[in-house]
Amino acid sequence: MNQRKKLCLEKIVNSSYNNTAGIIVLKDGKTLYENYFNGYTAASTLHVFSVTKSIISILIGIAIDKGYIKSIDQKVLNFFPDYEVKRGEKTIQNVTLKDMLTMTAPYKYESEPYTEYFTSHNWVNSALDLLGGKGKIGEFKYTPVIGPDIFSGILVKTTGQSVLDFATENLFSPLGINVCGNVVFHNKEEQLAWYEEKNVKGWVADPQGVNTAGWGLTLTPMDMAKIGQLYLNKGIWNGKQIVPTWWIEESIKEHSKWGKLSYGYLWWIIDHKEHIYAALGDGGNTIYVNTKKKMVVSVASLFMPQAKDRIKLIKEYIEPMFEDCVV
Repeated sequence: MNQRKKLCLEKIVNSSYNNTAGIIVLKDGKTLYENYFNGYTAASTLHVFSVTKSIISILIGIAIDKGYIKSIDQKVLNFFPDYEVKRGEKTIQNVTLKDMLTMTAPYKYESEPYTEYFTSHNWVNSALDLLGGKGKIGEFKYTPVIGPDIFSGILVKTTGQSVLDFATENLFSPLGINVCGNVVFHNKEEQLAWYEEKNVKGWVADPQGVNTAGWGLTLTPMDMAKIGQLYLNKGIWNGKQIVPTWWIEESIKEHSKWGKLSYGYLWWIIDHKEHIYAALGDGGNTIYVNTKKKMVVSVASLFMPQAKDRIKLIKEYIEPMFEDCVV
């Protein structure tokens, strides 16, 4: 990449995507570009918001491969035998793990009841209380925050470990990723302040110590790039199979749709022709994988309401700059 192109890219980032903290471009596993903005460095961790969901998808696949979970066709309530279903509730009893992975499980709300949820002492049970209702199983309903924590409950129940410990042992440590511990909020003010902090670390957990599944994980831009490269490598890292290949293939296949957007197992399918898929989070946090071009792009960002689409930045500016590079 010549200096003129580099300066052009950075001018675009600084002017139109000015909440960006870091960008990394890998091709054939080699770093072609790595740069940081807004005072961030390679060591900085950021809250990646809904990118957390795609990490949870990876952990579910590992748990299935290790025999902790039998099948994604298992009913969700089978994992919570002590949970009491409210009288008249029928839909919740038929929701499967696959329904939740593809965001086709119904919930009893139009907009997420954040205050009720975050002030509860058990976020998994609160999510279960909201699962089901009068909606139909099979209709896409994206749940940004409330709902995915059920995955965390399932992982804790089946593995006997915390989500962070299971992730550290089976995913993070093999990739050289360090997530330093749990973050627990004692009130709404602490949570809102955490969103605004520049240097956040760890993984958010509820008062029971159960890590969040829809948001709340912090990673460095290179951590994000490593996750993308792991998937591009079909689950292999340093010669070791970390994630089963069959799980990756299923995860990045269309299982549901939201308008024109395709969805896999907590991964977004961007382009079927070039086999492009992504983990996407608020503010523009992105793990982007182009299978055909063997490219991975990670973009770490600060939270900004209605942030500009990073997929456009990648497809229109970043990819064309690097696709002809010979590694």
